[in-house]
Amino acid sequence: MSLDWLAPAERIQTLPPYVFAHLDQLKAKAREQGHDLIDLGMGNPDGATPQPVVEAAIKALQNSANHGYPPFEGTTSFRRAITKWYDRRYGVVLDPETEALPLLGSKEGLTHLAFAYVNPGDLVLVPSPAYPAHFRGPLLAGGKVHSLMLKPENDWLIDLAAIPDAVAQQAKILYFNYPSNPTAATAPREFFEEIVAFARKYEIMLVHDLCYAELSFDGYQPTSLLEIPGGKDIGVEFHTLSKTYNMAGWRVGFVVGNSDIIEGLRTLKTNMDYGLFAALQAAGESALQLPDIYLEQVQKLYRTRRDFLIQGLGELGWDIPKTKATMYVWAKCPLGMGSTEFIQKVLEKTGVVFTPGNAFGLGGQGYVRISLIADCDRLGEVIRRLKQAGIRYQPEAVVSSSQ
Repeated sequence: MSLDWLAPAERIQTLPPYVFAHLDQLKAKAREQGHDLIDLGMGNPDGATPQPVVEAAIKALQNSANHGYPPFEGTTSFRRAITKWYDRRYGVVLDPETEALPLLGSKEGLTHLAFAYVNPGDLVLVPSPAYPAHFRGPLLAGGKVHSLMLKPENDWLIDLAAIPDAVAQQAKILYFNYPSNPTAATAPREFFEEIVAFARKYEIMLVHDLCYAELSFDGYQPTSLLEIPGGKDIGVEFHTLSKTYNMAGWRVGFVVGNSDIIEGLRTLKTNMDYGLFAALQAAGESALQLPDIYLEQVQKLYRTRRDFLIQGLGELGWDIPKTKATMYVWAKCPLGMGSTEFIQKVLEKTGVVFTPGNAFGLGGQGYVRISLIADCDRLGEVIRRLKQAGIRYQPEAVVSSSQ
């Protein structure tokens, strides 16, 4: 029986195309053609979850007390581990009873926050490019997204002064993310002070995605929104254990900050899910208590890969400054090529997978995101294949002079 008459809800139909789904189709086709794929597309860490975390999960699994529904607000011990971690990392004191909430990964929380606070027609400010959950959540909730176009000449920072007063007056929420996925940009503390002042002036909720807080290099320490005076009065901050602790598949995240905002999200989640499995919360608690030596090893791993890949791309014409954080390199497409066209060419000619920048919004057009999720041997093979295929980047001045 055909179900042509059964149309999806308008909220589904109005979503922009999901570029990652198209990318999966291209990868499947390449595998069928016999390519040895090197997939640097997803932000999926390639390492194993730390053994103490695995052992904590096994121990918790063997405790039948964890086999029932967990508390809606999360276990007391995990919430305390979260707030102790924030105090240790940022000197921010939080109430584990009201200012911390475990999540089924940060993506779930970021999206559900929109459902908790965005009414149909509400205006939401979102940078472009941005992590897709930042704009897809508000769209699914029926909101209107006003894109804040980020520019390389402004170091991919939001230009608050460029937001029209009429837009700011209407805005209800502003999502932002530094260190940034996909651009790997970082923001100075002064920017956080400015965005808090901006949000307080226009009475806008701030939603900061701090999922790459631990993946920082060369002495750089990311800023927490909650460090800034007044930040907790108007905002919340999301975090995940996926990246730092190689726990992407475990789906363990959390949100901290303003208790009223968190209560709204908690209320929605009590009607949507039963919370995070208690054994996973025990694993998360163990991760947050790992000694700093583990973090230093992870940072060294990604810093080494960053240096290796940026140097290799430099031999092919790309001039990419060393990133201060995240597990990504943000690279410009060769002149005259769009993001999708470029990644298709690279995939077809080399079997290497990059993520097109336009997957993160219109502001990412003309760029690709490269994930540092392979060891240097495989990254060296990426550079070798690009060289062999004649794929290079030429600055505009060089191209112009050669014509």
